[in-house]
Formats: sequence, C-alpha cells, structure tokens
Amino acid sequence: MKFGAHAPKAITMFRNYFKTAWRFLLKNKSYSAINITGLAISMAACIAILLFVSYEKSFDGFHSKNIYRLNEVQQFEGMVASQKVSLSMFPMGPTLQEEFPEIKNFTRVISNGQTPLNYGDKRFFLDQLFLVDSTFLNIFDFVLLKGDRGAVLAKPNSIVVTQETAEKFFGQADPIGKTLQAFGNDTTSMVITGVLADVPANSHLQFDGLISMRTHARADWMDNWGGNWLRTYLELGPEANVAALERKFPAYLKKYMSEGDNWKNYQLFLLPLQDVHDKASDIGLDELNYRKFDGTYTRVFSIIALIVLLIACINFVNLSTARSAERAMEVGVRKSIGASYGQLSLQFIGESVLLCFIAVLIAAVLVWLFLPAINQLSERELHFSVFKDWKLALSLVLGATLLGVLSGFYPAIYLSSFQPIQVLKDNIQGGKGKGWLRNVLVVSQFACAIFLIISTVLTLKQLMYMKNQATGFDREQVVNISIRQRAGEKYEVMKKELLNNALVSGVTASQDELGSHLDQSGIEFRGDGPRRELTSTRLIVDPDYLSLYKIELAMGKNFSPEKSATGKEYIINEALAKELLKETPDKDQSYLLGKHFGFDSVGYIVGIAKDFNFNSLHHKIETMFMFNMTDWGFGTMSVKINGTKTKESLAFIRSVWEKNCPGLPFDYEFLDDHFEEIYRADAQVSTIVGILAVLAIIISCLGLFGLASFTTAQRTKEIGIRKVLGATTSGITALLAKDFLRLVIVAILIASPLAYYLMQQWLSSFAYRINIQWWVFAVAAVAAIVIAFLAVGSQSVRRHWPIQ
Repeated sequence: MKFGAHAPKAITMFRNYFKTAWRFLLKNKSYSAINITGLAISMAACIAILLFVSYEKSFDGFHSKNIYRLNEVQQFEGMVASQKVSLSMFPMGPTLQEEFPEIKNFTRVISNGQTPLNYGDKRFFLDQLFLVDSTFLNIFDFVLLKGDRGAVLAKPNSIVVTQETAEKFFGQADPIGKTLQAFGNDTTSMVITGVLADVPANSHLQFDGLISMRTHARADWMDNWGGNWLRTYLELGPEANVAALERKFPAYLKKYMSEGDNWKNYQLFLLPLQDVHDKASDIGLDELNYRKFDGTYTRVFSIIALIVLLIACINFVNLSTARSAERAMEVGVRKSIGASYGQLSLQFIGESVLLCFIAVLIAAVLVWLFLPAINQLSERELHFSVFKDWKLALSLVLGATLLGVLSGFYPAIYLSSFQPIQVLKDNIQGGKGKGWLRNVLVVSQFACAIFLIISTVLTLKQLMYMKNQATGFDREQVVNISIRQRAGEKYEVMKKELLNNALVSGVTASQDELGSHLDQSGIEFRGDGPRRELTSTRLIVDPDYLSLYKIELAMGKNFSPEKSATGKEYIINEALAKELLKETPDKDQSYLLGKHFGFDSVGYIVGIAKDFNFNSLHHKIETMFMFNMTDWGFGTMSVKINGTKTKESLAFIRSVWEKNCPGLPFDYEFLDDHFEEIYRADAQVSTIVGILAVLAIIISCLGLFGLASFTTAQRTKEIGIRKVLGATTSGITALLAKDFLRLVIVAILIASPLAYYLMQQWLSSFAYRINIQWWVFAVAAVAAIVIAFLAVGSQSVRRHWPIQ
C-alpha cells in the first residue's frame, strides 16, 4: 500500500531527472559531443574486440564431453631444443584406455588430406578426409543428420560425409547406401553410412568426410611405437585428475617402449579440447588446427580495448569536475529548496547513464557499419545482431548502465557535496581544489596513449623485420604446386617441358615447402669414433633444389645428377655440422665431408649448406639434412617464373599441368604468400594494436581539447588584458599549453620504461628479433607533445579574445 502511494512520486521524480539531464546535454553541446564521441568510439572498439574474443573462445565449445588431446614433447640427440608436437603413436589410444581407468574412451584421427572421389561420372576433390576410429562420433558432438551414431563407422569401407559433400554428389537425393570410389593411387570403394551437418566454423577440426579406421588400418600398426603420425583424443571421466594422470605417463612409456632408453625421448601431456585452438601456439606439426590463434593476443586486445574505454571515462570525469563552478549555483538552489544529497547524486549519475546510453547506441551503429571491414581484417565471420541476440542486447544495456554509474560516480559525489551557503556567496573555486585529480587523470590517459604508440611502432618494426630479413634462400617468384597423388609420377616429364620455355628459369621438387614444419627422422653418423644415433629435421629434394633457391654451400659440393648417387648423398646445414663435431672439437667442418651419414651404410656427407631459416623467425634454426631420394616421392614442385610476365607464366604452367595430370586440381601458391600466411597472426596483431592506439590518441585529444577549451574560457578576462598589453598569439598559446605539456612529459616518463619492459617480454617469443632503439621513444614523445600542443593551441588561435 505504501509502495503504491509513493510510486507516482518516484516516477515523476525520475521523469524530472531525465528532463533535467537531457536539457543539460542539449545546453552544453560541446561538452556532450566530446564525451559522447569519446565514449562511442571506445565502446565500439570494445564491442568489436568482445565479438572477436567471444568467437575465439567459442571454438569447440559445442562438445559436451570431457575431451583432451594427447600431445608429445620430443627431445632427441641432435635437436637444438625440445619440441612440442600434436602428434602421437597409433598404439597409444587403446593402451592408455587399458592402463588408466580415468580414460573412458579414445579416438584417433589420421589426415587423408585432399582426396579425389567419384560417383558415376561425378568427380570431386574433397579438401580433407579423416580416418577415424568408430568411437569418433561417440566422443565428439558433431550433428549426425542420417545414420546410427554408434554404427556408421564400425565397419571397414564405411564413410560418413557432410551435408555439403552429399549435395555435391547427389543433390537432394538420399546418399545413404551409395558407393563413393577413390581414384588415383588409391581406388578404395566406400559405402556412405551417414550424413553429418556441415562442420561449424568454430571447430578446430574441419573435414568433408570421415572414413572408418578399419578401412586402411593394419595389424602391425599396433606395434609401431616411435612412429608419430596421427592425433589421439581422450575422453576422461568427470572426476579425473589430469595432473595426476600426466605424472603416470613416464612409467607407461617405459612399460610399452621397453627396448633401450628411447622412451626417455618423449613426454606426454594433455590439452583440454577448448584450449586446442588458442593455447597451442607453441605446439608444432599442428596443421589440423583450423585458424589456430595465440590466445595471448586476445587477452592483449581485451586489455588495450579496456584502456581505450578507460581514457574515455577519464575524459568524462575530468570535464565534469572542471565544469563544477558552472553547476554550483544549480546545486545550491536545489539544496536550498530541499533536495537531498542522495537525490542530487542520483540526478548526476542519471546524466552520466543517459550519456552512456546515447554513446552505446552510436557505438552499435558504428560496429554495424564497420563489421564487414572488421571481418576482413580478422578473417573471421563475426556477427552483430542486437535484435536477434538477447544476451548481446542485455550485455550492452548492462554495460552502458555500469559504465555510466562508474564514470559518473565521482563527479556526482563531488558536485553533490557543495554547500548552499558557500555557493550563494560565490565562494566556489571552480573545482580548482580538485585540480590534482584532473592532472593525475590526464597523465594516466596520455601515458596509456604513449604506451600504445611505442608498442605499435615496435610491433610493426618486428613484423617488417620478419618479412624482410634475409632467410638464407631466395623465395622471389617461386610458385609451389602440390604434386601428391598421381601428379608425382609425372614430375620428371613436367620438369622437362617447363624448362623448355623461357618463362620458367628453374624447376625443383621437395618433400614439403619451406616455412612448414618439416618432418624429423632418426639417422646415424660415424666419424672416427663409435656410431652416433641422432634425430634431425629432414627434407627430400631433387638435385636442383639448392640451385633454384640459391642456398649457399659453406663447403663441399651439390648433389650429383647421376641416378647412381640417388639416396647416397647428404647435404647437412651448419647447425647439424656443429652438432656432429661436438665430440671432436679439434676438427673443422671439412672433416665431415665423406663421412658416413644417413639411414643405411651407403650414405655419406657431400656438402655443408649455410644455415637458412626454413621455419618462421619465431623459431631458431634447427639441425637439418637434405637428401635426394626420388623413389620416396615428392610433395611439392617449385617453379621459378619470369616475374615480369606472371600471368603468362602461370597460364603456361597450368597448360603443362593439365596436359600431364588431366582431372587433377591445379593447386598452386606463391612462396611469398605462404610466408605471409605464416606471419598472418602477427600482422593482425600489429594492425589491431595500431588501430586501438590511434583511437586512444583521438580520445585523449578530445579530452585535452575539452579541458583546454574550458580553461581558456575561464581565463578570458586575464588573456584579454594580456592582449591589450601586447601579448602575441604564440605567447598566449605557450602560456595555455605550459601546464598541459608538463603533464604530457610526466606521462612520457611513466609510459616509456613500462613500454620498454613489456615489449622486451613480447619480443622474447621470437628467436630472431629487433633491438629496441631509443629513437622509437623519442618519436612517441615528440608525437605526444605535438598532439597536446595542437589540441591546446587551437583554442588560442580560434578564439576571438576581448580587448576592451
């Protein structure tokens, strides 16, 4: 009953607060515009970053079970450092389940890569097929549209296809029971037993179909301890202690890899499924991890976005307290007629909340307008649907309310504290007593902006360093073409035809392309002492490989073109030479030439290549060896073309391909583009940090401009007198800018050492990195001072000072 009596009064009171707040914002257009613009820009940045982070965190979140991926840490003699890999051994899945009751189930995934399939006269190349155990769909929650989840992969020669794949072959007809046949080297026939919904874009596993493991698995694979070429996923019980389970793995390895001490070269660890996408940046041989991204960067983006938002809130607090004298009379009058401290505080907080709601509406429009550009930059499919996603809409409402309360809390408390008697006696000093707080806040926001300027410059420098750093080989105008499947058999024929045209200056082939994580192999070396067994990165090449890529030899000779030398000659890099000479430090590299090396007793070292970066500059140069073993097959053909006639060169290569490999897809990639992809995440980071830095500077300038505008208005009479006495515009500008420039200099002194320390930490993740130079800090400092001077100086130039 009491509530009913007071409800109309409360509604009237809040309506009055809203009207008062709205009138104040309209009356003070400059103040409102600065605050709304700053908040809208910062909110838009935060919303965009929130969409990106939310998308990244959603990866594999649709699976309900307690799933972990099994990974290895490999450390063999001859390796520069231990290496984490996403691979595991074929027998591990079933034996782990037998050994440990915490493991409820397992499934293994073997990539079949791009696979040609046909049905009748329809032939398609599917980008990715997986060989999986029958338990795959019992562990993962991919949506099965047709078929029995527990039986579709139980029998050999069974295949489950995605809806997109089914429609390629059969349109709208029912595909169940139809037979697809592989062609090329493999002519396996497979019966379609199920249809899956298309794999979500936020799944780290992306595939067009699943083939029953029993289709190709052999019994001897269960004894293949030491062969790492597949992925193993484990389903753990809900109460499983992962750390305790991992502590049992060394004993498990010793039990099953009992021959010698080979088990000591491996460590096993588990990675939660939800962490595979964004917490596996240090794990190699992880090519099945779709759009893998370093989760550290998403945290960096979030922190910087919050810094930008904080700068906008600082503007609001600064401008609100600076204008306290203008609102003092309003507070005094309201208090004299009975307004309470709480009512005034509520009114001022209400103004702040209203301002934030206007800003969040503008921010939503900005995000909607720029979403296509954001998607292009992030290479993601982000969606912003406020009207369809109630959670997003509620988050924006709550966020705007919370931000309004937090940013308006101090100004509300400060303004509401004025005493009516002092106000009416004109005894308020315009907030000068709180000048120290405004100074602290100005220093804080400019320190943030300067920090972001320094970080952006250093990030861009590191990226340019990686792109332009001499890698030890020539990658200009090199086209890489996949020659797996039947195309490899036609390599020698295509090479001869390609070299007969002036558009092509060189052709070679290799097991894989540079910039990829290359395979490692165990090999043996025998100098003057006992035989050594060690592991090193390997690359199968043809004799012209070093010539095409202009890889320099430190000593020795290149591969012999004679077929009699195939499989016998090895060229090692300087890192491996250094490793081989550890036991004979008195010998130089020439000692290694002619020494036994390789997989069997007939191999020997013919040359030592200068070290080159066959991986990205995130990694140190590993030990590696190259050898010519044509019978083992090549995976990539490299063609060096005429750079002035790129279009004609590609057309010619395509014609040679289609003549020799009819029906096979012509998949090519420039090696430069491949390395661009390697550094894609780094490029995205530098661009996003740069954009946020620019926004931080703009918002800081808005705040400084507002404060300068208010300060100059307060000092109109004083400066008018100075003008009468002969003061110049430049002198007045210097007078106005002096106090602000002091604050900017303090901000520089705070931001510079912090930026130096944090950027040193970030750069330490690169094996090859830039040195942090003093001029970067000088540029940031000068930029901040100039920006501050222009923001303040513009007021003295544009304002018409009174001279009477």
